[in-house]
Order: sequence, then structure tokens, then C-alpha cells
Amino acid sequence: MADAAEIGRLLQIGQVAEATGLSLKTIRHYDEVGLVTPSERSPGGFRLYTSTDVDRLLVIRRMKPLGFTLEQMRDLLAALDTLADDAATDAVRADAEVFVDQCSDSAQQRCAELRTQLAIAEEFASTLADLARRR
Repeated sequence: MADAAEIGRLLQIGQVAEATGLSLKTIRHYDEVGLVTPSERSPGGFRLYTSTDVDRLLVIRRMKPLGFTLEQMRDLLAALDTLADDAATDAVRADAEVFVDQCSDSAQQRCAELRTQLAIAEEFASTLADLARRR
């Protein structure tokens, strides 16, 4: 539940979609699968999101193009929650740190792969442009 300071700053799903670049359908899907549940509902049942909810959606948006699964996204969000929880035990915190490090390594590797793919695609586009100019 949102705290008193956030009550005045709750965002409707359309505002969240605009802020995150995600579609309404995607945000609803993430709610349905329990990935990011809105912190509040209006009296009419509309989803209302806090800035923390938006931050969680942005984490997911950044993970998606790197090929992370919904389960990995859920696990990373849980690990990040653990690291932010002052009451977490040292052992639980250590496990969360290991998982975040693994996700970081995976993200770096996938970025390198995407850079290689982009270089190949740019080379191909340049070749095609050269061929088109010769005609």
C-alpha cells in the first residue's frame, strides 16, 4: 500500500504507459502475471501506480530486449527488494547479491552480442546503400 506521501502522486495506467514507453496491454499483463502489481486501485477499480511501481516497470523494460524471461525478471525484482530491505539477513542478502551479479554478467554479455549484431547489420545496410548508389 502506498504511504501518505505517495497518495497524491499516484499515476493512472495511461500516465505510467507514457512514462515508461510500455503499452497498456503490457502493463496489464505484468499485473496479471504478478510481476508489477499496482500499489492501489481507485474506487472505480482503476490501477494506480506509485513512483516505485514505475521504477520496477522500467527495470523490466530494460531487461526485456536482453532476453530475460518473466521468471528471471521476477527473481531480479525480488533480489533488488531484498537488497533494499534493512531487515534482510546477511545470508539472504548475500544470495540476492550473487543473483544480481549474475544478471549483470548476463546483461553485459547480451549487450556485447547485440553490439556485434548491430555492426553486422550496419555493414549490410551500408553495402546495400553503396549498391543502390551505383545504379
